Amino acid sequence: MNIAILGSGVEGKALKEYFLSDENSVRVFDNFSDEDLKTFQLEDFDLVFRSPSVRPLDSSWSSMTKYFFDHKKSKVIGVTGTKGKGTTCSLIKAILEEIIKNSEWTSRNVYLVGNIGNPSIKVLDQATEDDIIVFEMSSFQLWDLEKSPEVAVVLRVEQDHLDRHFNLEDYHNAKANIARYQTPDNCCVFYNNNETSEKIGKMSEGTKLTYPVAKTEKVIEILDSLNVPGEHNRENLEAALLAVASFFKKDLNEFLNDAKIFENVKTAVKNFQGLPHRIQFVRELNGVRYFDDNYSSAFPALDVALKTFEKDPIILIAGGKDRGLDLTEMKRRIFDTKNLKKVILIGETAKRLSENEDPEKFEIVETLEDAVNEARALAEKIADDTGSNYDLCLPVTNPLSPVVLMSPGAASFDMFENFEDRGKKFQAIVNKM
Repeated sequence: MNIAILGSGVEGKALKEYFLSDENSVRVFDNFSDEDLKTFQLEDFDLVFRSPSVRPLDSSWSSMTKYFFDHKKSKVIGVTGTKGKGTTCSLIKAILEEIIKNSEWTSRNVYLVGNIGNPSIKVLDQATEDDIIVFEMSSFQLWDLEKSPEVAVVLRVEQDHLDRHFNLEDYHNAKANIARYQTPDNCCVFYNNNETSEKIGKMSEGTKLTYPVAKTEKVIEILDSLNVPGEHNRENLEAALLAVASFFKKDLNEFLNDAKIFENVKTAVKNFQGLPHRIQFVRELNGVRYFDDNYSSAFPALDVALKTFEKDPIILIAGGKDRGLDLTEMKRRIFDTKNLKKVILIGETAKRLSENEDPEKFEIVETLEDAVNEARALAEKIADDTGSNYDLCLPVTNPLSPVVLMSPGAASFDMFENFEDRGKKFQAIVNKM
């Protein structure tokens, strides 16, 4: 076959590796605009794959996600939402693996693929019908999908990716594909306090389960076992619990009333360390706690991070790539947050975020190192004023202990390779202090 791949990112490279052989000719197109696509003579190719952020402008095109769903043998638990997908998927995988490890199904494998950074094509041939695929599904991967996973999870859906989607309706329609094609024997778990999530969940023809769940004694015990901060992560765990229970065709209470299962779930949750750069604790120094939330590339993630520390004095480091999005809500959230003592702004959005705001509430700096040093000085002054003087390697529970939080609320590409590069550099600076 003559195959074209539009984009040479993580998925594009994996597709090339998968299909390149004596029988196939593969051409990769990169660094192009939507207009450039018209000049590529794609009609000459037997199969055209678009990378996730390439708009599905032709119904004949495929994608890695479409190809995977057309050829997979394993059942899939798919997770989408604006934020929390990676954490929820990782919790599902951890719980499943702990249950399987202590059961007669020890030969079953659990694979985590998708937007989390592991291309699904890499496990397509090795995953058997007894294995389980946990699939983190972005709107870009769902954009033109025509099949839904056996278990779908719909987290909170907020505004995002409008620099690539045609509009908010297009973004929501893409997300909806996770439930739109489910059959009556499938299941959809969705967040019941979000209008869009609820609307998507109700599209499913399968069993519909909602969270937040009823807080039984066993549910509370498991939630309290979670060592990752933030009410949003407790919600992510509730979604994960429902997803795993429904995969085994069990009601949640029935599922947790099995003593062995309950202990397995509790162990998995207690041992869960969270994902890098998602409100990740870095260190405590001189009474100041440092948290890395560099996965935060849009306002909803920043909003969640601020809610996590709503009782603590915060010095926030924010800003990044200007994608031309409406920053009104982000500005309001930052500058109206009473426990936010100052915001240190970096990157292309710094000027727009600070425009017409009180200069006492922000500082604009040129480098990440300058931002961390300024945040440290301000936070340590707060710590001194409240009588804190710690140099610990674990977070403390003192509600007056100030927090330096890097949660950019913007993409990283103006100053860094990606969010991981941004987060690693932040942690390196913090750990050298």
